[in-house]
Amino acid sequence: MPELSANWSAILPHLILCATASVVLLISAGRQGRAGGWALYLSAAGALAALIAAWMTPTGPAAFAGSVAVDGMARILNVLLAFSAFMTLLLTSGYAGRWEVESGEFYALILFATAGMMALAGGLDLVTIFVGLEVASVSQYILAAFRWREPRSIEASVKYLLLGAFASGFLLYGIALVFGATGSTNLHEIALSVSRGGITGSPLLLAGLGFLLVGLGFKISAVPFHMWTPDVYQGAPTVVTGFMAAGPKIAVMAALLRILGVGFESARPEWTVILWWLAVLTMVVGNVLALVQRDVKRLLAYSAIAHAGYLLVALVAGQELGGISILYYMAVYALTTLGSFGVVALVKNEDDGGTDLDAFAGLGFQRPWLGAAMAIFMFSLAGIPPTAGFVGKFYIFSGAIQSGHVVLAVIGVMASLVSVYYYLRVVVAMYMRPQAAGEPALAVTSPALGLALAISVAGILFLGVYPAPLYRIAQAAISTLPG
Repeated sequence: MPELSANWSAILPHLILCATASVVLLISAGRQGRAGGWALYLSAAGALAALIAAWMTPTGPAAFAGSVAVDGMARILNVLLAFSAFMTLLLTSGYAGRWEVESGEFYALILFATAGMMALAGGLDLVTIFVGLEVASVSQYILAAFRWREPRSIEASVKYLLLGAFASGFLLYGIALVFGATGSTNLHEIALSVSRGGITGSPLLLAGLGFLLVGLGFKISAVPFHMWTPDVYQGAPTVVTGFMAAGPKIAVMAALLRILGVGFESARPEWTVILWWLAVLTMVVGNVLALVQRDVKRLLAYSAIAHAGYLLVALVAGQELGGISILYYMAVYALTTLGSFGVVALVKNEDDGGTDLDAFAGLGFQRPWLGAAMAIFMFSLAGIPPTAGFVGKFYIFSGAIQSGHVVLAVIGVMASLVSVYYYLRVVVAMYMRPQAAGEPALAVTSPALGLALAISVAGILFLGVYPAPLYRIAQAAISTLPG
């Protein structure tokens, strides 16, 4: 029987984020014009408090009638998500006021979205997962349109809203079909039903799983559900794009790991075939289309698609090997993605459109520390040692080989080699092309933004040279999962 106690400590990080966001909204409502720096730093303090609370939360049985996980995996994911929110808020320092998104609502939406992602990542019930996903998604729809005077921002939000609602419909219909086939939305009870009757003998259950994969595949930009990603990433405010690229991918991959590894573990042979092909398509299409991009935000969008493919490879590898590599890789990916978009946010012109490769020409000489940071981020995304990105890809592909998926690992390595070309294009532009006359000037950095970039660089280099601590944390977290 599921644990019926409320156990409010299990959702303390969620409560801290929501309470902080509510306070910011209430105070902002009584002020005229933009919010001052107080709103940013109060929001950042709330995210940091949620991070500490997540780390201090003890593990135990599932709470709220078995719908919320209180295991090691939930704890590390809550820490990662709170960290992503904290870093995003630091990166908005200087950017928010310059592009007229400096308001209490902007910061509050980041916190609400993070709380939704935490519910999504820790959900042990399909309804909890759906509610968390929608809270996070609605917040992101609004954040994407926050520069409402800019047509590209409105276009990005409308595309994301329409396609996101379509994907949510698939997900909700899948939940309904699974409930109809098993009589429950709880993952543990679904697992019992699947283990007794299998999945191939129940067309209703098989269709339900398919709809679940479509809905969640959209959220992580898996091919062929990726079409929204480049336009939304390009049109949204740059710091929002970084947040969208990091946080939701962490939360949705965690939900997939729980749904497939807990609820449908006994049907692994059936869904492994589907994920195998999804991983191949996502890695190949993402990397090939990134080759022809000149806009750095679109390049990073297709890069995010390719990285979703790498994470799907880890899912195919199995719960133990794949789960550890997923947690490790998501931590590294969050550091790298947030840092890279932080640098992109500093390259400006009048309409926030200076993200073409030409805008990065000479950056390595104009701002040496900034160019070096961007180069490290590109090397990590490409998987070049001694960065943490190399270690993360090594864990993923070695796990695939150990689980018997050698062909998939080879395809992944080849796709990763292709990515080196377009990542190095950014480095070449920064160090081997002179700055052209009339190109956009760099924005003035703030101490908070500089701190965020320094944390990203230090984390990438430390975990690339000494990955053992994070690996052990991920290993302990995965060991708490059933199966």
